[in-house]
Amino acid sequence: MKKEVNDKNCYRLSNRARLLQLVDKDIIVKILDAFTKVTGLTANIVDVEGHSIFSKKDAQKNCEFCHMIWKMEKKKGISRCVGAYARAGKQAAIFDEPYIFRCPAGLIEWAAPIIFDEEYLGTIICGQVLMWEPEEFFWIELEEMNRCLTDDFKDLFIAAKKLQVVSGDKVQGAASLLYVIANYIIKTGWESLHQKKEFELQQLLLNEEIQTRKNLEEKLNSQSLNFFFEKEKALIGKIKLNDLEECRKIFKVMLADIFSEGGEKILKIKGRVYELIVVMSRACVETGVDIEKSINFNENLLQELNSCYSIREINIVASSLLERYLDEIQHHRKSKNRTAIEGIKGFIRNNYDKNRTLEEIADSVYLSPFYVSRIFKESQNMTVMDYVTKVKLDEAKKMLRNPRYKIEEIAMTLGYSDGSYFSKVFRRNEGMTPTQFRQNL
Repeated sequence: MKKEVNDKNCYRLSNRARLLQLVDKDIIVKILDAFTKVTGLTANIVDVEGHSIFSKKDAQKNCEFCHMIWKMEKKKGISRCVGAYARAGKQAAIFDEPYIFRCPAGLIEWAAPIIFDEEYLGTIICGQVLMWEPEEFFWIELEEMNRCLTDDFKDLFIAAKKLQVVSGDKVQGAASLLYVIANYIIKTGWESLHQKKEFELQQLLLNEEIQTRKNLEEKLNSQSLNFFFEKEKALIGKIKLNDLEECRKIFKVMLADIFSEGGEKILKIKGRVYELIVVMSRACVETGVDIEKSINFNENLLQELNSCYSIREINIVASSLLERYLDEIQHHRKSKNRTAIEGIKGFIRNNYDKNRTLEEIADSVYLSPFYVSRIFKESQNMTVMDYVTKVKLDEAKKMLRNPRYKIEEIAMTLGYSDGSYFSKVFRRNEGMTPTQFRQNL
């Protein structure tokens, strides 16, 4: 029995620790306090066992009625509320939505589940209200539900008359609001935790890279400068090829090289890092990044580097700027691709009556056939030549609506060698022959 109790306590602690790891307690306290000031409703967060995650200092004050019930339960050595909160929370988690329930003392409360990554972490409990004006049957029920605590209900009834009466719509609205708030905060907390772990991992990898570079330096000290210049050329090449993932890898290696060679000389490291960024920024401008943005980025870098006093801070600043440059490269590439695709489509529409090859179409926008094929398929979900056929057939449908055009004449106008082949292409794409299409008009 003792082992079972210990296991249960360990589970509760681990569950509460997980919840507190994801929740910024100070922020959630402020949000719940603001919620209470606006609505007059008391709110609390409990773990899966129904225990509050807040200390007495942070917890909100219960209503007079609940305070009296709590004192009676403590005197009797029972804890009905904790069990009720645990059951309500689990019920809410099953359906992944707020659950309205009646507490053991007879009041209306609701549970909004806190769920992340399909794991039920805890519950926001809110309420301590009534949903209707007390009538005779309510007082009878109140006595029955609390007879285990007292035989004198005079003070309890006086406190119950002070309870807030809240409509069903308001209860549902408050429950939904707390559900959204709680799970948004959990998501934000997880993202912050994830970013922290990601940075720790990057720092670990950086330290490993620095150590590797130190070992390499001992063996190839005379070649270290050449090594750096080779990496610099490689970085510029990958930027011009839009190979952003390789850019990140090379940049990380070069930073590690600078950090390992700089030792404790922070000023020297800052200078080398700024020099690296300037080289990188020139390559980015050559690929289409706006030169004014590049100048602003580099000016801000100088200010940020001046505020850095450790390798860790310099690494964060440099890596962050790299990502901004890569975002600009990606944005420019997408913009450039959109312009190219519109040019391709315009060229095809203006030349539908000629049998243009893929090479001719690519030449019209000064790009290679391979690159044109790739970006067009990614953007339009069809090949360039499929689009050529579509444009031709759209024009064919217009001509078929005019009875003076013969099938053979339409085929020749669209650049097809004969009417028979045109009919095959039309049927393959439209599911009927040009004659059938005309008859269905």
